[in-house]
Amino acid sequence: MSGHSDIVLVDKKGIRIDGRTAEEHRHVKIEAGVLKNADGSAYVEIGKNKVLAAVYGPRECHPRHLQNPTKAIVQCKYNMEAYSVSDRKRPGTDRRSVEISKITAEALENVILTGLFPRASIDVYIEILQANAGTRCAGLTAASVALADAGIPMRDIIPAMAAGKADGHVLLDLNKEEDNYGQADVPLAIVPSTDEIVLLQMDGNMTREEFDRAIEMAVGGCKELYVLQKDALKRRYTVDGEEDDSDEQ
Repeated sequence: MSGHSDIVLVDKKGIRIDGRTAEEHRHVKIEAGVLKNADGSAYVEIGKNKVLAAVYGPRECHPRHLQNPTKAIVQCKYNMEAYSVSDRKRPGTDRRSVEISKITAEALENVILTGLFPRASIDVYIEILQANAGTRCAGLTAASVALADAGIPMRDIIPAMAAGKADGHVLLDLNKEEDNYGQADVPLAIVPSTDEIVLLQMDGNMTREEFDRAIEMAVGGCKELYVLQKDALKRRYTVDGEEDDSDEQ
């Protein structure tokens, strides 16, 4: 996020570089139950982001020194594939993936009824197949649907979406150009049934008024995403009986 560019990110009519208005998020596609060998799974596209999430558990936690006698622990692994960006990314764990794995697990622990499964582990894997800004929000959105698909008891599912600032305008759901050359990015995730905020970060600078507007826009975007998450889960169980459950090799 440089804050400086010769690229016109928002024109005089308020239209963004990809044709959206300030309040519009990118096209969203959500599918639940896309992997037969996982206990739960989901596939999410937000704009050019393509994200796969898989859930295993609850299972007995190993190694045992990680066990909590009063509740399950949520272990999350966020990974960007080497081919997910235009310049090949070095494979493996890096500082950013460790940070996003941690904040995703912490957000999910707010809604999972972990007290029902003492000494257990719930494992969440997030694979970023294609990245175009906003992957931590897309990953958390996918993981939440995958947990519901796995039948993990939860208070609610979590939608996540960012707002930010580019070319002096407060915008919803920044794309890659707006993220790279804009002035601020504010990822946010909520529990829609209670309006709790379970993820809030900020990179860059905004005035208090701009920040309040960004939060308002991100919460609105999350609520639209929430409808699509629930629709994906309904479609999953509507068509489930028509699926071929054979374990093909």
